[in-house]
Amino acid sequence: MPEGDTVWQAARRLHSALAGHVLTRFDLRVPRYATADLTGRTVLDVTPRGKHLLTRVEGGLTLHSHLRMDGSWKVYANGRRWTGGPAHQIRAVLGTADRTAVGYRLPVLELLRTSEEDRAVGHLGPDLLGPDWDPDRALANLLGDPVRPLGEALLDQRNLAGIGNVYKSELCFLLGATPWLPVGELPEGRAAQLPALAKKLLEVNRDRPVRMTTGRRDQNHFVYGRAPRPCLRCRTPVRSANQGDGSRERPTYWCPTCQTGPAPAPGARATGPAQRRTAP
Repeated sequence: MPEGDTVWQAARRLHSALAGHVLTRFDLRVPRYATADLTGRTVLDVTPRGKHLLTRVEGGLTLHSHLRMDGSWKVYANGRRWTGGPAHQIRAVLGTADRTAVGYRLPVLELLRTSEEDRAVGHLGPDLLGPDWDPDRALANLLGDPVRPLGEALLDQRNLAGIGNVYKSELCFLLGATPWLPVGELPEGRAAQLPALAKKLLEVNRDRPVRMTTGRRDQNHFVYGRAPRPCLRCRTPVRSANQGDGSRERPTYWCPTCQTGPAPAPGARATGPAQRRTAP
């Protein structure tokens, strides 16, 4: 699933290609908007909001899209071949005199009034890469349900917007807590560090072509995607298990030595034996 930094990069590419230019082609290949036509209107800006993209067009309209698991926007110079996927996966085409933006596999695509954008993104918490970032509010949101597992709380975009599965696992590692630790049991000092640490990770990666959380050239991530290889710190095999509410489970990675707190419950399909550690 794209994370906040990925969406921020997509918004920057789309803004550079479209903002200030008149649409010469507007094609939404979803039944609800099949007849919508905004050709002749100028694109005002493309703004990221958490994992959402808002393409604002003159006349008070916004094209709202969300990439979910495998959606993407590609920008092509006119005359170049579109290579983002087969034609049947195209959901949106926005063209100008010079370039064309093509949206592939977009599970969320809707046209709404700009004045009503809150219908789409009003539920989101403070945006880690946005002008509304408020670390105190983000922390209060996270601690509002103290029994909720830390990993689930981090993924809930109502608490803070922009964290995906990669950053969830990496943040938990850097905080020294398993993703199943109730968020209210996170030591006060570590909890206070969480908002600034999350923001730092996304900020340093928003301009990078390859996401990195370790600061090491030889390894991009501490735990994400590394099971069952050795932990970079202690050499204990990294473990993985599904985490979620049953309907939206995602693979989660952790080091059973470097991270304290509960391991996943039986049935979570963990690699290696489950165990619980207490805080040192």
